[in-house]
Amino acid sequence: MASDASAPCGAMPMVPFGDRLISRLVLGANPINGGSHLSGFVNQQMRRYFTVENVMALLKRCEQLGVNTWQSGGANLDWWRQYCESGGAMQYISLAAEASEGQWPVEELAHAGAIGIAHHGEVTDTMFKEGRLHEARKFCKRIRDTGARVGVSTHMPAVIDQIESEGWDIDFYMACVYERHRTREELLALLGHVPIPVREVYLESDPPRMYEAIRNTPKTCLAFKILAAGRLSDSAEQVEAAFRLTFEGIKPGDAVIVGMYPEYSDQVAENAALTIRYGG
Repeated sequence: MASDASAPCGAMPMVPFGDRLISRLVLGANPINGGSHLSGFVNQQMRRYFTVENVMALLKRCEQLGVNTWQSGGANLDWWRQYCESGGAMQYISLAAEASEGQWPVEELAHAGAIGIAHHGEVTDTMFKEGRLHEARKFCKRIRDTGARVGVSTHMPAVIDQIESEGWDIDFYMACVYERHRTREELLALLGHVPIPVREVYLESDPPRMYEAIRNTPKTCLAFKILAAGRLSDSAEQVEAAFRLTFEGIKPGDAVIVGMYPEYSDQVAENAALTIRYGG
C-alpha cells in the first residue's frame, strides 16, 4: 500500500532497548488476535486468515526485512515460542495486568523470555480515570523484580505526564496516538454529540497531543495505532502520510508498533520501506 515505497531500500533502523536493539518497526498483534477495531466481520476475516502457518509466515517475513520484535500479550506467547523453537529469533514485548482470565503472571512472561513487559493500556487508563493509578505503579515494581524492561501502556497523554511528574521507575511507554476510549459523557462534552460506536472514535487532534507527551519524556516510547486502527489505510498516500507524521512527531530513539494483515498485499515490506524512509 505504499506506492513507490513498496520495497525496502536500506537497512531497518534500530533503537536501544536496555542491552538489546529493537527495530523501529515493531510487529503488533491485534490483527493476529482478530481485533480489528473496525467491525465484527473484519475480526472474523482476520481470525480465518491467521492460522498457525500464516502466523509463522508473518513472523518469518518480518525477520527477513529486519523487523526483529513482536509486541503482543500472553495469549500469543506459545506461538512466539513455537517460532523461536523452529529457529526464529524474534524478540517479544508483552502486555500484562493483574492476574485475570487470559493474563499471564509477569514472572512467567519474563521466564519465557519477554524482554519487556508493559502494564496493559486499557487497565492503566481505567485506573487513571478512577484515581487508582498508584496500583499500576505497584504492578510495575513486580515487573522490575523479574529483570524484564518495565513499561506502561496508555491511550492518554495525561497518564504519561503524571507518571513523569511522579518519577516512576519504568523504562518505556507504549503510547497510543489516539485516545479511542472516551466515555459517552466525555465525547458529548468535547463534540456536542455522541458518535457511534462510542469506544471507537478517532480524532485528528489526538496524535499531536500524544507526540508532545512522547517528546517530553526521555524514556523510550513505542507509538501504536498510528494508522487509526486501519482507518488511514484506504490509500498508499494515507499510509505514507501517517508514517511520516509519526516519525516526525516522536523521538529518534522511539519506535512504532503496527499490526499487519498481509492477506492481500505484502504489508511487512510496505511498512518496512516507510520506516526506513522516514525513521532511518
